[in-house]
Amino acid sequence: MDRDKDRNKGSDVERDAERDVERDLERDAEREADRNAGTGADGGAESAAAGRTAVAAGALAGRIALVAGATRGAGRAMAVELGRAGATVYVTGRTTREHTSEVGRTQETIEGTADLVTAAGADTGGTGVAVPTDHLDPEQVRALVERIEREQGRLDILVNDIWGGDVHVEWGKKMWEHDLDKGLRILRLGIETHIVTSRYALPLLIRNPGGLVVEVTDGTREYNRRYREPFYYDLAKAGPLRMTLGLAEELKEYGCTALCLTPGWLRSEAMLDTYFKVTEDDWTAGCEQNPHFAISETPTFVGRALAALASDPGVSRWNGASLSSGGLAKEYGFTDVDGSAPDAWRYITEVDQESKEADVTGYR
Repeated sequence: MDRDKDRNKGSDVERDAERDVERDLERDAEREADRNAGTGADGGAESAAAGRTAVAAGALAGRIALVAGATRGAGRAMAVELGRAGATVYVTGRTTREHTSEVGRTQETIEGTADLVTAAGADTGGTGVAVPTDHLDPEQVRALVERIEREQGRLDILVNDIWGGDVHVEWGKKMWEHDLDKGLRILRLGIETHIVTSRYALPLLIRNPGGLVVEVTDGTREYNRRYREPFYYDLAKAGPLRMTLGLAEELKEYGCTALCLTPGWLRSEAMLDTYFKVTEDDWTAGCEQNPHFAISETPTFVGRALAALASDPGVSRWNGASLSSGGLAKEYGFTDVDGSAPDAWRYITEVDQESKEADVTGYR
């Protein structure tokens, strides 16, 4: 994990409180794990109850969140975990029950995400609100924020997880070989969408101190110092890291925090059924194709990372930081649904990129 050496690690009192919460929740987590045994771990409302969370029930009650790009994968799981902690979560995306985006997946819809959020928040008051939105359309984003203002009067958490550019990436091609239109579309989806969303959402978020902005990308600042080929993909994933630095500076005077968050090797829906052709129940079979897949994690893991950050009264110590699900698990004490805590980026750097034999011992 990319650690800023000069950041405040938080007080011992805060850490003691976190450990107390973990002890209080451990018994419930064990009971829920038994109850949900065999259900799989796809980021849904029931299966995500296994493992350990570091967030007390209802910790985010009364908080209003916008997860932009929540149709599937990390965005869906982050929305679900915010709802599980009691937040009202507005979830956006382009795929609905009536319309499919260029990603081409009909299996996941924004309405489906909202239903999962509400189910996860059944005991805490968490609620999901689906608002179909194309974040490249400023007027749609403006209308989205105006709706949140009208219905809630505030915004406490903004998560910029908008993507959908994988379908346009021409892997293995040089910059001048890559289709230009596809390359520019990648940049629009991965960078422009985030800018448009922040432009309209931040004036509402800064009305109250304590607001949190989370830019989501692939890779930590440290890892992404290397070239993430191809050219357009590299730029798209570097963009949120740089945006975080600028927003962190501009939000400080309002008592708000901006940070960048990345999952590790994510077992998203597409990763499972399209790339590895496995399910969450038999995901380890994917290791026969790539043994390093053993370090992968469910979307719930990064969802728990976000919930831990959002419920941390000292979250401002992370202002401007680049964080990962695996690194934050060490800080807050949560686990993935199987009870492990995969530290993917450290593994990828020290094992995968060094062409060593796959061995996750000490990494999860």
